[in-house]
Amino acid sequence: MRGMGAGSLRRLGVSLVLGCLLGASLAGPASGASFLTVIKSGFTQPLYVTHAGDSRLFVVERGGKIKVIDSGSVSVFLDISSRVRTSGGEQGLLGLAFHPNYASNGLFYVNFTRASDGATVVAEYRRSASNRNRADRSSHRRVLVIPQPYSNHNGGWMGFKGKFLYIATGDGGSGGDPENRAQSKSTLLGKILRINPRRSGSRAYTVPDSNPFVGKTGRDEIWSLGLRNPWRCSFDRETRYLWCADVGQQNYEEINRHSTGKGLNFGWRMLEGFHYYNYPGRTSGQKCTSNCRTLPIAAYSHSGGRCSVTGGYVARRSGATFHGRYFFGDFCTGEIWFIGAGFPRGKSLPSPRHNAGFHIASFGEGNNGRLFVVDYGGGRILRINGT
Repeated sequence: MRGMGAGSLRRLGVSLVLGCLLGASLAGPASGASFLTVIKSGFTQPLYVTHAGDSRLFVVERGGKIKVIDSGSVSVFLDISSRVRTSGGEQGLLGLAFHPNYASNGLFYVNFTRASDGATVVAEYRRSASNRNRADRSSHRRVLVIPQPYSNHNGGWMGFKGKFLYIATGDGGSGGDPENRAQSKSTLLGKILRINPRRSGSRAYTVPDSNPFVGKTGRDEIWSLGLRNPWRCSFDRETRYLWCADVGQQNYEEINRHSTGKGLNFGWRMLEGFHYYNYPGRTSGQKCTSNCRTLPIAAYSHSGGRCSVTGGYVARRSGATFHGRYFFGDFCTGEIWFIGAGFPRGKSLPSPRHNAGFHIASFGEGNNGRLFVVDYGGGRILRINGT
């Protein structure tokens, strides 16, 4: 999920090229096997797990399938493999979000890289009228298309807050954001977008008037900017704050917390974590001391083989042992951390809570608030006990 070249293999590319070697070398659990429990296995390159407002879990596979776990049985909910490009290690079916009124309207949205040209597509589908565990493939409606100049840094997460759909996009790829797209308000790359995805007359979607650049210079869809490759975001069920992990370039991984305000600038490519990266007049690698945009809540370095952050969720299930903790991990080492939902900006991270022993592609949340973790190479969905 980083840059190009053998020295920059990240996230999905790592698993594709070095999967067997790295999988065998990952450390075992640091805090006992009881921390994680396997819920279901047998998936192919799973990237995400989520719910549709009930007890079922929906698993997104990179190749273009969404599978549903219902009372222990697994079936294919949607197969759009023919529409999806999966080359380059970071392309594929990357995101899924169910409309908040899914129970009544049956609408859901997917984010994938298009087979013909690798462009990011956000599309709407509807569930089958006769089978709740099957989607209607013919209901495909294209909502948004974002051209991608390179094959990497596609982002892909989507989530609803009220009726508005938030979409995380990468900076377009290559390494170091060579065209500075994350800072440009004229492109949708390197951003968090906010739209109403429902059709309105001839328009495929609408933009809320309250978005920060409506009526100003900049694309109306932009909610915040300055992101490199946001890999998994989430809304805190209690505070409704947006948490978003952003994969770094060479030295640092970061966790951002979007609590108040809009139009926030998270700093990339000027900043990487708390440090200058490509900031005019400043020395790369030094800690930012002024005009730092919106700094991350937390960051960690690439020591010990760490290389690519995977964002997670704040545990909010009533009575949960880890209630109020935000969980996240590192794809390459398999380490899992948690911090308090009110973690002070810039405070040193605690030691990892656990080492999963596999490549963490994503975290997920069930309808009841339980948290899950996705094993990319092993094809498993595991529950985080105590959440």
